Amino acid sequence: MSIFRENVSLKSYNTFGIEVKARYFVAVANEAELQAVFADPLAKTQKLLVMGGGSNMLFTHDFDGLVVKMDIQGISHEIAGDTVSVSAGGGVVWNDLVNYCVSHGFAGLENLSLIPGTVGASPIQNIGAYGVELKDVFAWCNAFEIATGQIKTFSYADCAFSYRDSVFKNALKGQYIITQVGFNLSQTAQLHTHYGAINAELEKRNIVDPSIADVSAVVSHIRVSKLPDPKTIGNAGSFFKNPVIEPEQFEGLVQKFPEVVHYPVAAGKIKLAAGWLIEQCGFKGMVVGRTGTWKNQALVLVNHGGASGQEVYNFSEQIIQTVQAKFGVVLEREVNIL
Repeated sequence: MSIFRENVSLKSYNTFGIEVKARYFVAVANEAELQAVFADPLAKTQKLLVMGGGSNMLFTHDFDGLVVKMDIQGISHEIAGDTVSVSAGGGVVWNDLVNYCVSHGFAGLENLSLIPGTVGASPIQNIGAYGVELKDVFAWCNAFEIATGQIKTFSYADCAFSYRDSVFKNALKGQYIITQVGFNLSQTAQLHTHYGAINAELEKRNIVDPSIADVSAVVSHIRVSKLPDPKTIGNAGSFFKNPVIEPEQFEGLVQKFPEVVHYPVAAGKIKLAAGWLIEQCGFKGMVVGRTGTWKNQALVLVNHGGASGQEVYNFSEQIIQTVQAKFGVVLEREVNIL
């Protein structure tokens, strides 16, 4: 009997809630099952899509190929003095890992609370929030090489991390499936509370000496206040990257728009707040047919019910063109378009 299911609805597997079907579908719970999938002749003939939490993708049509759903679970840790080594299966829900670490007093992931998706996807995107990126705590990952069926360990240097980017999105795109990720955390917290509204919310709660649990709770509160729950309304979180521009372009921009929201980043470049740019163009809370932007955060595109992926994509294109016309800045989609 085949290990693959046929013509499977992916609506419940993508957080946008887009109704599309996969020609073939299989879920894997460990590396041995993954190896069995790619030992099957059918897998060698099909277009491939690896899915974790389905939180960073927009389907614009049915997927005529094989979807591999990563369900590898398990979290473990080892303590050596102040350093804590944590490893987690690629199918672990990201926020479950954050909660595990916070509850054990392991510092480093608290600013990344409530980011949707799974552990296996986190190095690919180099996920980040509130002044912290995955690369700040990343130690290693194991990945299945599709061509050979072997498991390879990648070091920090191997991954070539940059802003929302890694080697898995570029030179090695589509060649590996991440099965396990290791993190270097600490029992001594070095809190990052300067970014966004974290300090303001801590002050509002009269917390003067915050713990990592406090920071995690505040970050979660801020995210919930800005971002819709995919279980309630379809979305993929932030749809666009925050654009990074050269100082020369910024000088011209700030002359026209002195209030432009911006942050300094490496190499003298300037990061702009994509949500602010979109909001200034009048898109915040806009409803267009069955799609639109979230009422509390213009950076988030939503499915109000029954929207097709093409509808959402077309609306995102309208936003990109409008922002470019007004600010001369080209927004890039953070969500994978399929």
